[in-house]
Amino acid sequence: MGSCRCLRCSGMMAGLFSAFSTFMMKALSSLPGFEGMKAMQAINCHIVKPSFLFVFFGTGVLCVASAFLSADISDVAARTISAAVIYLVACIVSTMLFNVPLNNRLDAADPTSEDGQALWIRYVTSWSRWNHLRSIATIVTTFLMASAISRLSE
Repeated sequence: MGSCRCLRCSGMMAGLFSAFSTFMMKALSSLPGFEGMKAMQAINCHIVKPSFLFVFFGTGVLCVASAFLSADISDVAARTISAAVIYLVACIVSTMLFNVPLNNRLDAADPTSEDGQALWIRYVTSWSRWNHLRSIATIVTTFLMASAISRLSE
């Protein structure tokens, strides 16, 4: 049961991060002047809400719970433990160490200033790089959890 919930939640996170990796940041960075930066500042303001945080951190909890609950089934355990480690490290830890500090710097900047615009250009490149890691990590987590569930049903 925990594996199914982890699968759904990691799939939701994969969709969100992949959207930013494939088109959202490209669209924001293509806007004229400071519009893209202001839009990203608004996204940063609105995403840090209980509904997002519940899914973001809850997925990690569900992955760990799934790994713990499947510990006696060797083939499934390897997949669920791998999924939990990948999600915790490549998604949660990288977010806290890299994306959040970048967001904080962006949010403190003035979009209309030259310094703000220079920061925005660096931000798009750096933030996107770390987001690509989160995208791949959540896709792999989702795949591993789906694989573990399929092994349970055999």
